[in-house]
Amino acid sequence: MDTALPLTTDMKLVLGLVGFTMVMFLFERIRADVVALVVLVLLGLSGIVETDELFNGFSGNAVISIIATMILGAGLDRTGALNRLAGWLLRRARGIEQRLLLLTCAVAGINSSIMQNPSVMALYMPVAARLSSRTGLTLPRLLLPIAAAIVMGGALTMVGNSPLILLNDLLLAANANLPSGAATLEPLKMFAPLPIGLGLLAASLAYFHFFGDKQLRDEDGKGATPARTQSYFAKAYGIDGDVYELTVTADSPLVGMSLGEAEALHSAPLLLALKTGDESRLAPPADERIWVGSVIGAMGTRQQVSDFAQNHLLRLSSRLRNFADLFNPSRAGISEAVIPATSQFIGKTGRDLQLRKQMGLSLLAVNRDKTVLRENVRDVSLRAGDMLVFHSIWTDLAEAAESKDLVVVTDYPKGEQRPHKFKIAMAIFAVSMLLALSSRLPVSIALMTGVAGMLVAGVLHIDEAYAAINWKTVFLMACLIPLGWAMDSSGAAAWIAGHSVERLPSGTPVWLLELALGLLTTAFSLVISHVGATIVVVPLAVNLALAAGGNPTAFALIVALSASNNFMTASNPVISMITGPAGYTGKELWKIGGPLSLIYTLVIVLMVNLLY
Repeated sequence: MDTALPLTTDMKLVLGLVGFTMVMFLFERIRADVVALVVLVLLGLSGIVETDELFNGFSGNAVISIIATMILGAGLDRTGALNRLAGWLLRRARGIEQRLLLLTCAVAGINSSIMQNPSVMALYMPVAARLSSRTGLTLPRLLLPIAAAIVMGGALTMVGNSPLILLNDLLLAANANLPSGAATLEPLKMFAPLPIGLGLLAASLAYFHFFGDKQLRDEDGKGATPARTQSYFAKAYGIDGDVYELTVTADSPLVGMSLGEAEALHSAPLLLALKTGDESRLAPPADERIWVGSVIGAMGTRQQVSDFAQNHLLRLSSRLRNFADLFNPSRAGISEAVIPATSQFIGKTGRDLQLRKQMGLSLLAVNRDKTVLRENVRDVSLRAGDMLVFHSIWTDLAEAAESKDLVVVTDYPKGEQRPHKFKIAMAIFAVSMLLALSSRLPVSIALMTGVAGMLVAGVLHIDEAYAAINWKTVFLMACLIPLGWAMDSSGAAAWIAGHSVERLPSGTPVWLLELALGLLTTAFSLVISHVGATIVVVPLAVNLALAAGGNPTAFALIVALSASNNFMTASNPVISMITGPAGYTGKELWKIGGPLSLIYTLVIVLMVNLLY
């Protein structure tokens, strides 16, 4: 390989675009998927990538496989598989905390080998809540070990996470720019990384068993066991008391007021329901008017509600004559939900979102960085990682959760579950996995066969399948893939690799280069996400391996695995989902996740060298 490759204009443009992408991702002024779209357009305008190839990322095997795994995961969730799993875990653990933690993490890691990591984490948060409510394990001691196992378990198969799904497409693309005489790179089979994934999962389980759990145990006081009962919400949020009915008299000053105005009155209890005429509704809109004879469902302590009734000439009744059905725990209740990094709620207030009118959700409180916000809560601008407390009908909560703008932490009775489809869903899933294993079909076709089977069998409806797709992830990947092609075809990756090898001392062992590459990819993933890091660094890794006499496939695999090696920051979507519910601080994540990241790098370099 010619290490004295001259730096061309195309190379400068590509490297400039990589720098631009990193800066934009780092400062997060513009959403990551919008930045990716801008990069795609610039690649087309500059002519670095041919027009007829520019949008090929959208139809690539990697993107189709990502979409298929999201839909298959949603199908399994609809059958109630996770509820069965929680019960099974509790039975197997026989009340022993360490066994429960070990089993839960191991099973979560195995699940993540066939589903996208954020999807698995979203499914396991209610499971963790249920396990926590029935045992002495607090959420801080459960969520980080589960998240780590999910990230590690993603390395068990080639469809376990986005970087590995991308890898085969990037290897095939690299063949077009290999120097003469170099061996053609073959795509990796479905279970090619299995030994590495098993090593990583075992390392994670051992780490939390012998070290990490002791670090989390020190923080026991901060995490109440979330039984999701009245006592929990009273302790965590000051949301206390019972539900009372207040009938509005003709002399009441509330007559003609909107519900929002009544809520803003001094010492008002939580106003959760309203009956006007014959219509009763939970989470009534703020602009709903209160008239003579209206009945308000108010929640608070007896003293608070009694004082409010006396001051505003309302008749108080502790018996629920009008709202008994609405407040039945099997139909409605209080829940917690976290705002993920991909949510469209970020930057908006409850008032902007009209949560009651549009979704039937009464926002009671916001938990942000261990601070509970209850005053003027509808005017609080929402951020990623915020924990929101709602009161709602369960079916309304389930509908709101389908948008992916909220991840519900509370275990609640969900609508539209199809437990009678469990066996057929598992059979369809098993067939699609066997097709993927056969290697006669591309993985994307095998997975889409499973999707088609679930839709035809009624496990999922087509609208539910569309809702299961995280389009931000799809656009981010599809728009950045051409940047990886440009790194390779322009020679920018070869130029960086050549100059890097030139500056290394002679006789530098290949494993040391692999170690450095793993750490470099990890650093990139902290800035430009795991997808961005894979796309940018894989072409560099292939060229570095050719220049240093290493195995290009091994180098590329180390990059794809290292791209998910982030247990310290919210740029990993799995970590961003658990930070709020468990109350982890940045310092705690670095203290526990930092050593785990180093172990991760050492394990993959050792295992890749043993395999390749």
